[in-house]
Amino acid sequence: MMCEVPSNIFLAERFDGFSIGSNNLTQLIMGVDRDSAKLKDLFDERNEAVKTAIRDVIERAHVKDTKVGICGQAPSDYPEFAEFLVDCSIDSISLNPDSVIGVIKRLTQ
Repeated sequence: MMCEVPSNIFLAERFDGFSIGSNNLTQLIMGVDRDSAKLKDLFDERNEAVKTAIRDVIERAHVKDTKVGICGQAPSDYPEFAEFLVDCSIDSISLNPDSVIGVIKRLTQ
């Protein structure tokens, strides 16, 4: 199930796998248009509300031995966000090819 909308987080126990779409999830949790040039610098996936939702879905999914991955842009753009995901025990992280080495360095420090 794509975890791009908050309702899928609330229903986490009903699904047998997740891919977190962090860009859309951020937009919907924050109630803002991520494509707005006026707003784009005011928020991103590192917002505490977004991180709380992601942490919650990972924890709730893992209670049922359900795998969770992320396909959003945030781990590629913000290595500290990738570190947050690893700390939450996410099962897989997709990265842009040009960010892989930097993220791996951050995670193995």
